[in-house]
Amino acid sequence: MSGRPPRPAPSGHTHFGFRTVAESAKPALVRGVFDSVATRYDLMNDLMSLGVHRLWKAVLLDALNPRPGMRLVDVAGGTGDVSLGFLARGGGAAVIVDLTPAMLAVGRARAGERGLGAGLGFVCGDAEALPLADMTADAYTIAFGLRNVTRIARALAEARRVLKPGGRFLCLEFSRVVLPALAGLYERYSFAVLPRLGRWVASDEGAYTYLAESIRRFPPQEELAALIAGAGLERVGYRNLSGGIAALHSAWRL
Repeated sequence: MSGRPPRPAPSGHTHFGFRTVAESAKPALVRGVFDSVATRYDLMNDLMSLGVHRLWKAVLLDALNPRPGMRLVDVAGGTGDVSLGFLARGGGAAVIVDLTPAMLAVGRARAGERGLGAGLGFVCGDAEALPLADMTADAYTIAFGLRNVTRIARALAEARRVLKPGGRFLCLEFSRVVLPALAGLYERYSFAVLPRLGRWVASDEGAYTYLAESIRRFPPQEELAALIAGAGLERVGYRNLSGGIAALHSAWRL
């Protein structure tokens, strides 16, 4: 399959990977992907990245610098990697908001196994319309979830809305490879290996074809930084990880 994304979607439509779909249809399609892979999601992350995703999330947590009394909203937090790490590092309380009940169920089970359930809330909700009050969070994180929203600008506006003045925004996401020697290899891996791995391990080749396509559809580093600034967040910056395979964008609500 070609790694070339399609043209921009017409009005009222968006992209689900390389497919053009009605904006109203995308949330259900995304939910279907994660319903299908929820029980194998963490294993697939380890296999796909050879465990490197854990290092990327550690970089996010280092930047977040959890402390007692800090309240985190972890959007698309799914199975709980970021929130559980936040609590383990001494953070105050965390709420995971995720579109997919099956992912939240896995997160609840993991929290119970680690004895961290008391400091963690779970809410089924949409990143574009968070079921949370204004200015209630000290920090907002979204790790590998912003690609899946229908309207990125709306999700970013919601991030600003729920953050307190002085609150921290952190987005960890697949991005644009900046090392020429790596770019071609990564392209072939994404479209040739990931779908097959998804078929063998998660019994869902389509979910990981969507993953590869959605990465190609996602704005590159500078474009995403501009969208974050456009949502009213300030002091926007980013750090490339693993040559730009992923990037950590940061900002503040001031």
